[in-house]
Amino acid sequence: MTNISKISYENRFQLSLQAVQSALEQYLSGDKEEMLEAPKKLWEAMRYSTLDGGKRIRSVLAIETCLACGGDLSSILPAACAIELVHAQSLIHDDLPCMDDDELRRGKPTLHIAYNESTAVLAGDALLAMAFGIITKYTPRGKNVGAETILKVIDDFSDVTSVKGLVNGQYVDIHYEEKSFTPEVLEYIHTYKTGALFRFSTRTGARLAGAGDHVIETLTAFGDKIGLAFQIVDDLLDIQSTSETLGKTAGKDLTQQKATFPALYGLANSRLQALNLISEAKEQLRQLSLQLDNIPDITPGRNLTGSHLNHGSSLNINALLDLADYIHTRIS
Repeated sequence: MTNISKISYENRFQLSLQAVQSALEQYLSGDKEEMLEAPKKLWEAMRYSTLDGGKRIRSVLAIETCLACGGDLSSILPAACAIELVHAQSLIHDDLPCMDDDELRRGKPTLHIAYNESTAVLAGDALLAMAFGIITKYTPRGKNVGAETILKVIDDFSDVTSVKGLVNGQYVDIHYEEKSFTPEVLEYIHTYKTGALFRFSTRTGARLAGAGDHVIETLTAFGDKIGLAFQIVDDLLDIQSTSETLGKTAGKDLTQQKATFPALYGLANSRLQALNLISEAKEQLRQLSLQLDNIPDITPGRNLTGSHLNHGSSLNINALLDLADYIHTRIS
């Protein structure tokens, strides 16, 4: 297993990270058209929580999945940005006093501390609604992406961002604070609260590349596994790391008596479960690659402006394997 540091991650996926950052800056520059001063503060708050900090793992995952399937950057970039907007929204609301009541996020004061609670609620609302529009307005139509494909993406996105996804996971997470819980409850919480966006990232990346149903479903399962592994690692880091390293309050899960993997299984068993999930996810990719008669391309450079392999003939899995390893070995 490759141990990919934060610096190596940023170097490895520099082009994808830069593309997302640039597009987000453009999407969130709407205050230039505002005539009144007051709404400009709301745009500023949205940028505060979205543009500064964050690893962009979910959006990078969407991009790299699309590229692996022979798609191009322009097809997936709007959806990748939508993923980041929803992720930022979920963190804003997650940090509110009525939720997890946190004061630190991405190494700086949470939005409701930096501004106020009403601004935080409204900024989150705006980011969520904007995300849908970005997908429908800016996803280019072409050979692999027509109206039916966009509708499928929006349908999935609606599930992920509502009671079939993030909202449900957050609700059950809060419900089980300071309560006993079963393995089934624990996996349910993390599958919805965290796993939903990972699943959407790989599923949408494959779909917007024009991949077939078997490839889409296999990559969806890959997203499920690495999403759950991501949360297990998060649970471990909450205990073993510091607030300075994490950029958020360490030890919060213990303080609030959250349903976590270490609380149920212990540290060693939790680490083993994360490792097993990553190993299973990577093996799924290798098997899919073999089925498509592809030998993974080890060339480090990729063309993000166009398809880097012949559509439908092979699957370039190296970037996805590296992402899986980073999710497992990250320290923040």
